[in-house]
Amino acid sequence: MTAIFHRTFFVAGLALISWNVAAQLACQPMVGHVGLRDARIWIQTEGPCTASLQCWADSLDKAPKAVHATPLQDLTAGGAYTTTFDVADLNPGTTYRFQVLVNGKRAKTGFDPALQRFTTQPLWQYRFDPPPFTVALGSCAFVNETAFDRPGKPYGGEYEIFDAIAQSQPDMMLWLGDNVYFREVDWYARSGMQHRYSHLRKLPELQQLLGACPHYATWDDHDYGPDNSDGSWVHKDWAAQTFGEFWPNPSQGLPDLSGAGVTTAFKFHDVDFFLLDNRTFRVNHDNVSTPPQVLGAEQVDWLIQALQYSRAPFKVVTIGGQFLSDFADFENMALYPAERDGILERIQDEGIHGVVFLSGDRHSSELTELMLPNGQKVIDFTCSALTSGTYDHSDEPNTLRVDGTMVGDRNFGTLEITGPRKDRSMTIRTHGTDGKVIWERKYKASDL
Repeated sequence: MTAIFHRTFFVAGLALISWNVAAQLACQPMVGHVGLRDARIWIQTEGPCTASLQCWADSLDKAPKAVHATPLQDLTAGGAYTTTFDVADLNPGTTYRFQVLVNGKRAKTGFDPALQRFTTQPLWQYRFDPPPFTVALGSCAFVNETAFDRPGKPYGGEYEIFDAIAQSQPDMMLWLGDNVYFREVDWYARSGMQHRYSHLRKLPELQQLLGACPHYATWDDHDYGPDNSDGSWVHKDWAAQTFGEFWPNPSQGLPDLSGAGVTTAFKFHDVDFFLLDNRTFRVNHDNVSTPPQVLGAEQVDWLIQALQYSRAPFKVVTIGGQFLSDFADFENMALYPAERDGILERIQDEGIHGVVFLSGDRHSSELTELMLPNGQKVIDFTCSALTSGTYDHSDEPNTLRVDGTMVGDRNFGTLEITGPRKDRSMTIRTHGTDGKVIWERKYKASDL
């Protein structure tokens, strides 16, 4: 049902313009970051409106009088009719239901209201072992749009993978970059960037996953600008603004970098996650007048300090492109040996253990292991592609690849964290589009 909002503007007591504004949800609301006391909920409507959100403990049969309510938000064309609601003063370890009010009325659409819920993280510290949990992940999500796609065979497909991810019942979803694919028609118009995200979010096969769990994201070149674009991209500010409109991460950009880029970090139960920006500060490896870099000194310094401070058994570092592979081609970090080796040396020098890199970009999946000189192991799980074209890179000379982990078909990954507080394990799996496990490897925190 479409909610109708009648709006009249007055100037000096005279009615000048009056119209009926019809607005409804354009897609399933998406849960973003969820902490112990707060949560972020993202929505998009089909047109201009005012909207708010109410939530209440799931143990109650219906919305009580004392609900958690957010202030009214104006959704406009300039923001692609999106907004993120910040819900505060929640109780840890509690499941909440929520409803969206559009123009003062409960939004009624074809989307499943049973998915409009979230669970805050429990306060486990000093009380009990951290709970087991599962992270779903993937990169390279291409959704065909004939009017704007290049001629020839469609590049995207097998969208049922999103339902398979939802049916795996993850506790959170990590999007590792190339989460949309800006086309030529999108690059030089912010409305084009917004359209590309909107087109993905309306995909029928995505709706269940949007409401299944909290979502977090970083980016790579295709949701930043043109192919292989770097810090010179003139519209990176548009890309960052659009990213923020569609991804309800806990924050965006580092204060020490004046908020530039999309870097962020968060804790989920006992694991720390660091989402890096591999585009905003990038200098192409072929540049001869400026030292090449991917992350930049400031972001690297922040990362090393944050990793050194962390006491998490696993410290998960996400980056759009491959970090650990020693195959120096395409956009792998091996093309930037000074920065890559410098990070690894500092991880060893600072005595940082439990580092797990997650990467995308390559249109194939593989697991890479590196033994540092001190005998410490670091791993990189490359997980790609969700729905874009794929390639089998078995012949690439990545000497650090774990045998049997190359997958050249569409797939997604999961990380399952289990075990008592002092003996946590991570099981890494690659799944096919039907959700079936293709391979798995298990690491104890003490292995890394």
